[in-house]
Amino acid sequence: MSFDLVFFGGTGDLTWRKLMPALFQAFRHGKLPPGGRILAVARDDQSDEQYRVWLKERFQEVDTPKRPSDEEFARFAELIFYRRVDLSQPEHYQRLKSWLGERNADTVVLYLATSPHLFPVICEQLGAAGLNEPHIRVVLEKPLGHDLKSAQEINRVVRSVFDENQAFRIDHYLGKPSVQNLMALRFGNALFEPLWRRESIANIQITLAESIGVGTRGDFYDRTGALRDMIQNHALQLLTMIAMEPPSTSDADAIRDEKLKVLRSLKPFTPETVVRDVVRGQYRAGNVDGKAVPGYPDEVKVPPGSRCETFVALRTEVQNWRWAGVPFYLRTGKRLAARDAEIVVNFRPAPHSIFPGENQPNKLVIKLQPEDGLELHLLAAKGTGGQHETLSPVFLDLDFDKAFPTERVGAYERLLLDAIAGRLNLFVRSDEQEQAWRWVEPILEAWGRDGNGLRGYNAGSWGPPAASALVARDGFTWSEEQ
Repeated sequence: MSFDLVFFGGTGDLTWRKLMPALFQAFRHGKLPPGGRILAVARDDQSDEQYRVWLKERFQEVDTPKRPSDEEFARFAELIFYRRVDLSQPEHYQRLKSWLGERNADTVVLYLATSPHLFPVICEQLGAAGLNEPHIRVVLEKPLGHDLKSAQEINRVVRSVFDENQAFRIDHYLGKPSVQNLMALRFGNALFEPLWRRESIANIQITLAESIGVGTRGDFYDRTGALRDMIQNHALQLLTMIAMEPPSTSDADAIRDEKLKVLRSLKPFTPETVVRDVVRGQYRAGNVDGKAVPGYPDEVKVPPGSRCETFVALRTEVQNWRWAGVPFYLRTGKRLAARDAEIVVNFRPAPHSIFPGENQPNKLVIKLQPEDGLELHLLAAKGTGGQHETLSPVFLDLDFDKAFPTERVGAYERLLLDAIAGRLNLFVRSDEQEQAWRWVEPILEAWGRDGNGLRGYNAGSWGPPAASALVARDGFTWSEEQ
């Protein structure tokens, strides 16, 4: 299958930091279909060779194991081309169409690695140039919109040009191997499904923690904030995969139909419940990994007096028969104590314990980063004998990197290969995306009306104390406090 993959924003950070290295890994692993061309387009005036030299220099900033040797890059570079494109000029899209028409590849993937406010302009121009034929797909990088209204406008323009099955809205968390194994865990095994319900599960926690700050992206981040950056997309997508009903098939729409049902079942927020069930914070100066770091207001390009949240913790429920009454806690933040993304499923305690001492309930930990894996926490007898045998915590640990050492595929690598192949399972449908915005919008509106409630927390901590109080109110604790 021949393909052409076009990166709009070909000189941007996303392209050289994430997308090109992911494509190189697919090339190195022999997974990139033969007969492919990769075209970077941007406003800079460069030749193919100049762009290849520039890209090779950028690869020196990639993690060492993922860097190509000179010989590997030379072979990979044969696939890479560059064209100058001004996204506002219709004739430039005609030039792009001519380049793509040189060989009429079986599949054309147009990846919009640009600022989302350019999506409507690009899509309209693509449609005017006739670059929306059935064999053409468009990949839309998040965030898709700033709120529900802007998301709906982007989707309106995209739908006016492309069919829904041509639009690939990407959320790279869905490409993580652990998330794929979450599907396998639930729907490929009979062990957990009977327990995957309110009768057996006490609460579910989703944590997406970063130890880094905003770096030099203060101006961008200040327009976005943690709620839009992480909760509206990544965290809610993980929640849907945890809470969804078993789909009838592995077909993309069967899966996405069930995820949409979860989003529609989430308990809606009111101004009163936003105050009670949502905690927002902003990091202050502190220490991370033994180094002093500045607070958010002192970061580069952050406007004075910013009220932007760098931390969010919230409590919600899925209002259906399977999950009624089970709290779901979502948490994300910058400059936290560790780079740690995980889902913790806390089971209810045994109804009657015959063993002395306080015995921790079982829990399942699905680790997303920095490593991928599963931990099942159990209780076991030490075997020391005696009438009053006590139990000790043990856990079964599945490290996917060790279990599948030669078969691991990174998130962007997986999603790029899926886009080329036309597999929509791991991409977000427009109605899912809009429903997620619909759910977070009352929080944004409440914050817009009330500038108070932004809590400070020290860099290197786990966020404001109010986040612990949020969980403690139900008689629970966050996983690191257990």
